[in-house]
Amino acid sequence: MIFSFEDYGAILALVQNSVLAGAVLGLVGGLIGYFVMQRDMAFAVHGISELSFAGAAGALLIGADVVGGSILGALAAAVLIGVLGARARDRNSIIGVLMPFGLGLGILFLALYPGRSANRFGLLTGQIIAVDSPRLGALVAIAVVVAVGLVVLWRPLVFDSLDSEVAAARGVPSGVVSLAFMVLLGLMVAASVQIIGALLVLALLVTPAAAALRVSASPVLTPLLAMLFGVVASTGGILLAIAGSLPISPYITTIAFLIYLVCRVVGARRGRRAPAAARAGARGRIGASPSRAAERGRPAEHGGAR
Repeated sequence: MIFSFEDYGAILALVQNSVLAGAVLGLVGGLIGYFVMQRDMAFAVHGISELSFAGAAGALLIGADVVGGSILGALAAAVLIGVLGARARDRNSIIGVLMPFGLGLGILFLALYPGRSANRFGLLTGQIIAVDSPRLGALVAIAVVVAVGLVVLWRPLVFDSLDSEVAAARGVPSGVVSLAFMVLLGLMVAASVQIIGALLVLALLVTPAAAALRVSASPVLTPLLAMLFGVVASTGGILLAIAGSLPISPYITTIAFLIYLVCRVVGARRGRRAPAAARAGARGRIGASPSRAAERGRPAEHGGAR
């Protein structure tokens, strides 16, 4: 892996749209990734990405808008999973059915596509360097819709993610909240597929949030950390790739994975310290109890003497 920083500033100016796209993906991907992890839906992200890939490949084949095809495929998968997979067991089986179907359909469309092979490969691994202004505008628009939707749904979504049965008993429309979240997730997956590809979408929608949950359980701090980790992985990967000799995807996935490893080590050390501190506190309380008992007994003895 050889890095060359010659003419780095000039190259960076040419790919500023890519850097902005990576930052937007990192921010909103980390935010929605927090709820993905809370609702145990990492598998669903991959399932939606496969249908999004099939939609984009179909649009590429017929000469239609690839972004629109990707969004249609992702929304179809999200609605199917949200409607038919109310329970975790049903959801996993539906995702397991949709994934190979979407992947096979996408590969069929790409095999029939007569155009350049770079367009085919880009749907799987992304084309973040080739982000032009219209594609950046579409990404920002989708990200704003997703972010606003999450803010509107925040309280019922948090409640439903923690315990859907209790939330339903308290009057939270769990079915509507779940379906709305799946639609937002479908939109974000479709946007991510256009930039980092169907195979690597988990790197920005799952890994940063999984890392954040290793070091924090705060409902405020954890989403912020997930967003920070997502931005570091995406923009850091792009900035390194500009000076490196490899494609962007390995840099982004490697940085995200290293962040997860560091957070896992930090979380494990904290986990070991907490029981040790609890045991030390318990020993201190046990050691102090006889003297306290004696202190409590002194007034009674004096009182008896009087």
